[in-house]
Amino acid sequence: MGVTVEGVNDPGGMRASDAERESVVEQLRVASAEGRLTLAELTERTEAAYLAQTHGELAQITADLPGGAPAAAPAPAAPAAPQGRMRKWIVAVLGDTKRSGSWRIDDGIGAVSVLGDVTLDLREAEVRGREVDVVATCVLGDLKIIVPDGVDVELSGIAVLGDKKVQVIEAPAGQAAPVVRVRAYVLLGDVKIIGDSRAQPIKRGWHAWSEWWQERRASLTEGDAFDEHGRYGLHDIHRMHGMHGFRPPRPPRLRDRRRD
Repeated sequence: MGVTVEGVNDPGGMRASDAERESVVEQLRVASAEGRLTLAELTERTEAAYLAQTHGELAQITADLPGGAPAAAPAPAAPAAPQGRMRKWIVAVLGDTKRSGSWRIDDGIGAVSVLGDVTLDLREAEVRGREVDVVATCVLGDLKIIVPDGVDVELSGIAVLGDKKVQVIEAPAGQAAPVVRVRAYVLLGDVKIIGDSRAQPIKRGWHAWSEWWQERRASLTEGDAFDEHGRYGLHDIHRMHGMHGFRPPRPPRLRDRRRD
């Protein structure tokens, strides 16, 4: 009688390589550019791809996308979004403007707040380019941008008698996370970029890979709730936050990262 060893004759149990993980990440980027994934879904699946250990786990992440199982090598990079197109402008003058829920971002976003407040919730947006590019002008006004924890945030610009602040738990170094790039010009106002852990939770789907993905993230940081800067690590925040909108207590040291 033959002996069956789990994973030996099962292609799904074969260990995944770094190249195969990167191939899946690129497949996810293409799917996002085609409008198949929101920014939150792209961020979650990208992290799951880096945590996947087998072909079967990688295949679960892309099972509902064109192409199915991962390729043996990274796919060619998708072309960058054309430059020079019109931005989608969101303006608040002597009032408040909020954009949230399902919406489409083809090119860059322009945000203007003059004696008013602008809120941009990017989590359920369809991002058709390789990154989200925001140019913001705030004069005696405030801009708040909500993103999924796990994205890479780049905040630049000038603040005069105002403030620019990032409160997002970013992906570990070396991972090709989605990028949100913000250039802010502030006079007597504030620009704040916050992650899921500081915002009202959104409804998320539950997929075949969700359970092992969250368990694996938790196991990576079990027993180490804070990083060297006194902040919760990405995996801890997701372990506690999960799909239920848990908000962790403020750690003993300042979490806010201010960018000049």
